[in-house]
Amino acid sequence: MNEDILFEAIVFLVGAIICVPIAKKLGLSSVLGYLLAGVLIGPYLLGFIGEEGDDILHFAEFGVVMMLFLIGLEIDAKSFWKMRKTIVGMGGTQVVLTSLISFAILIAFGVSWQVSLTCAMAISMSSTAITLQTISEKNLMNTTYGASSFAILLFQDIIVIVMLGLLPLLSTVDASKLEGEGSSNILESLPLGWQALATISSVVLIVVSGRYLIIPMLRLVAISKVRELLTASALLIVLAITFLMEFVGLSPALGAFLGGVVLATSEFKHELESTLEPFKGLLLGLFFITVGTTVNFVVIADNPWVISGLVVGVILVKGLVLYIVATLFKLKINQKFLLAVGLAQIGEFAFVMLTFALQLRILDQRQLDIMLVVTALTMALTPIIGLLNEKFLLPKFGTKQAEEKPMDAIERSDKIILVGFGHFGSTIGRFLRAHGVKTTILDQDSSRVDFLRKMGFEVFYGDATRLDLLESAGIANAEILICAIDNPEVTLSLVKKIKEKYPHIKLMVRARNRYDAYELLNIGVDYIYRESLDTSIKLASDVLHHVGFDIDATKEQASKFIRLDEESMRRLAGAPKTEKEYIFKARMEIEQQEKLLEDDQKIGSSQLNN
Repeated sequence: MNEDILFEAIVFLVGAIICVPIAKKLGLSSVLGYLLAGVLIGPYLLGFIGEEGDDILHFAEFGVVMMLFLIGLEIDAKSFWKMRKTIVGMGGTQVVLTSLISFAILIAFGVSWQVSLTCAMAISMSSTAITLQTISEKNLMNTTYGASSFAILLFQDIIVIVMLGLLPLLSTVDASKLEGEGSSNILESLPLGWQALATISSVVLIVVSGRYLIIPMLRLVAISKVRELLTASALLIVLAITFLMEFVGLSPALGAFLGGVVLATSEFKHELESTLEPFKGLLLGLFFITVGTTVNFVVIADNPWVISGLVVGVILVKGLVLYIVATLFKLKINQKFLLAVGLAQIGEFAFVMLTFALQLRILDQRQLDIMLVVTALTMALTPIIGLLNEKFLLPKFGTKQAEEKPMDAIERSDKIILVGFGHFGSTIGRFLRAHGVKTTILDQDSSRVDFLRKMGFEVFYGDATRLDLLESAGIANAEILICAIDNPEVTLSLVKKIKEKYPHIKLMVRARNRYDAYELLNIGVDYIYRESLDTSIKLASDVLHHVGFDIDATKEQASKFIRLDEESMRRLAGAPKTEKEYIFKARMEIEQQEKLLEDDQKIGSSQLNN
């Protein structure tokens, strides 16, 4: 048995290592690479993994739970409360409309109302894992599409509790005959009042324990200064929340999210994030591979037309409903397409609901097999449809309609183009405008563009990595392009295209840190601005002033420090890439900087004394 588990672990890892880099090389998402690996190693192609994959799937779903916990850490309670109308409005509308339309279609095809309602509820669920992972990879979480997707998925995590509670009411078999065949949770035999009390108590317990148990525990662990204990504590928090939620029949993902929100304002927020992030990525990868192994080609061969029709029907119905929801909530055209495509699959909760429905004898084995395959196929097709949407639909419909108005104004051809108008870029734009410097501003979030226009900024929607958009913005006659984008990968892609096609343009580029700056320096960018450098030095200068240093001398020293650090960074960009050699050179640079500054400070002090 141990040998079987070890062999399966090796197969999973080899599949991921081979398929994910290939997918990324082809410009696809890592999710599709994991799914492809699962299909290949699964029982219906190469056969490395057997059909009994339920245990692995349940373990892999822990990655979804961990992801929701980490997302919760990014949202404080006030932000969560502000989102309540969006969560209930968008999420509720999507679930109700999808369920009603799916139910009506299945009834029209002669399916019993119990089976139709069960399948309709499962179809209304979207995949939290695939959607949020894709959004994260494309750095879209801060866009309107990202926020809307998150709101809908969070509502689904909540409403699935109600759906699981409804399933026993749909069963035509006496409950006493189902004993021993599995139950959804240990409290389901209690009266509804006690079940409701247990549910509310579990949520309260998470909130209270977060403040009065978990944070004090983490402080004790921090005092011990044993790093592996913090890792163990982080895993304990997520495992305990998951166990509690499953014990009372709630969604583990929802419980983990609430736990993250409670801890979002604690001093351990960033430590928990950095500790759990590797586990989340690994478990999510395992989850996607496991979903790939569930694509049953035998069932597909036996029911090709039924499965094809269901897959196409599910994607079309959910896409249409999501587009309607996006329209009702006044999203821009490109955001509508992204939402309609991004959440058009059936989600991981369907595996739980459908399996439970089989235990309750609502579904028979053939119906379950067909629905599981449909679920897996819609999940596997999502990254592909998303890619087609980006390549063909958005340029023709979304981008064209959203850009139709600003394109005329862009033709003014300013000498300066500013790409990215978030918190970093908007500061630059306001400062330039205050000095009467005309600048063409581009941003890829159409909702943010619309908001900024209402505030009086002339901002144009568009993806600046598209050369045709840059050409319409007058890049051929521009002198300076300022890149204030917060995604290093997008920044590198843009910079490489500009240097290749328009070498005359002076590039002034934002870098999040020293390591991003190294990459930019190595491709020939001369003007690099680390977003934390000046602010850090200003803070340090203020500290020196408050402890008694001369303010003018401190400003001069601050300027010199920045100059020395910039010179050092350029030398280190070409340093040997082994960690040991890099550390050696970096330490020498730091010691030299500190000595020069110390010598200057001594000279300044002696001149003052004389």
